[in-house]
Amino acid sequence: MIRHRLALACLAVAAAVTVSAQQPQQDQVFRFKTGVELINVTATVSDGSGRFVSGLQRTDFRLFEDGQEQQITHFNSERVPVSLGLIIDTSGSMEGEKWTNAKLALNRFLYELLGREDELFLYRFDNQPELVEEWTTDRDRIANGLARIRPRGATSLYDAVAEALPLAQTGRHRKKALVVISDGNDTNSRVTVLQLRQLIRESEVLVYAIGIDSQGITSSNGRYAPPIVAPPDSSPPYLPPTSQPPTQGPRLPVPLPFPIPGPQKPPPAPPKPTPGTPPTTPGSPPSGKSYSQGRDERVNVAALRDITDDSGGRTEIVRTGRDLDPATASVADELSKQYYLGYPSQGKRDGQWHTIRVEARDGRYLVRARRGYVATP
Repeated sequence: MIRHRLALACLAVAAAVTVSAQQPQQDQVFRFKTGVELINVTATVSDGSGRFVSGLQRTDFRLFEDGQEQQITHFNSERVPVSLGLIIDTSGSMEGEKWTNAKLALNRFLYELLGREDELFLYRFDNQPELVEEWTTDRDRIANGLARIRPRGATSLYDAVAEALPLAQTGRHRKKALVVISDGNDTNSRVTVLQLRQLIRESEVLVYAIGIDSQGITSSNGRYAPPIVAPPDSSPPYLPPTSQPPTQGPRLPVPLPFPIPGPQKPPPAPPKPTPGTPPTTPGSPPSGKSYSQGRDERVNVAALRDITDDSGGRTEIVRTGRDLDPATASVADELSKQYYLGYPSQGKRDGQWHTIRVEARDGRYLVRARRGYVATP
């Protein structure tokens, strides 16, 4: 009995020594993990004609944080699954042909252009955001959700993106993205564009925006600017199908505040209310009627670029709902041809914005990637 107790005591002492010997190593590993953060960067590479460049290796890239070159320790050039959130404008101005074309483009996007392993969720927004479908790989659920929607109301775009961001960050795939489709300027959000930009900077979510603007766009100060068919980094195929390529260079905008040359059409008169319909205030939908888009609610392309560009995504402006199909196809194509780069950042968790710049060693190529990150304490 004494020998048995002695043996048990020896085993207990040995176990305690083993635990105490292992503890410093575990603490050291824990400190290492919290002191060094892996920063993930998704990069899109194009040539001078806007075509995607494939086949690059890790050594073909240079990456800088706050101007200092970093060692790229993680790299992948294969197509990886994406956790993708769709955020669709369903305000009254989308009613009719635009909504019909939007559903057609999105159904093709769902069934033909995305990978089977990609997961999605669906948000709509009018007077306020609404989650239509949670994360799913079932395309029918998303398509049926789209089919149930009836456009109405005002435009709470910023609120919708702000509400969708936390859900996007819970996606199970490393690559996370949002695609926003809208035909108007925000008229009903509580979140400002600057607040939304900060939220996006604090995430790793790629944000894409497709704006439909058949009349023109509004600059950040509310003045008129000529319509834009596609951003400078887009490729030529996104002209409307019936359009011919321009025979000369792009026209420069007339310096403001000088008036635009030529006869100016007066703004359209507001629609006459139907007898018996109560009057409404701006930003609220009439009872039993759809919301009517005003002149001051054109797509604000400067605000959309504020939302998308820091993330490594982009803004695409199209003229009609028919152009949504090639625009959404462009986004799907880009998501399938991107490069993943990762590097360890040993910077302090100071809550500050740290810039990121990615370059291709071949100067003929252009690289679009997230512009930085917030080192969250």
